[in-house]
Amino acid sequence: QRQLVESGGGLVQPGGSLRLSCVASGFTLDYYAIGWFRQAPGKEREGVSCISSSRSGGSTNYTDSVKGRFTISRDNAKNTIDLQMNSLKSEDTAAYYCAAVFRAGVSGCQLRVSGYNYWGQGTQVTVSS
Repeated sequence: QRQLVESGGGLVQPGGSLRLSCVASGFTLDYYAIGWFRQAPGKEREGVSCISSSRSGGSTNYTDSVKGRFTISRDNAKNTIDLQMNSLKSEDTAAYYCAAVFRAGVSGCQLRVSGYNYWGQGTQVTVSS
């Protein structure tokens, strides 16, 4: 059974940092494109960052609001995808989800919710003083 589990969320002050991790079980992440998404109360789920499969070069993509602050990375040996979040702002407060889609031979990745078919349960990030 393919499963994704997120961890690393919590409460942090504005300007602080958090590192989210997404661990996969039941499948090998290096054949998959992985995306991080977030959903704030009353808002639609939005794409934050993604990384293409290792077989396709591992290219990354970020939504404009997090460019220069967030970094996505993969550790194939640990079968994990991390999201390093720096200079956090109150508007980053949301539930964060990782998602996966099989893309072994496809370059690039997308930030559309509809482009992923395996999802984790989410981890809450709250940025507040």
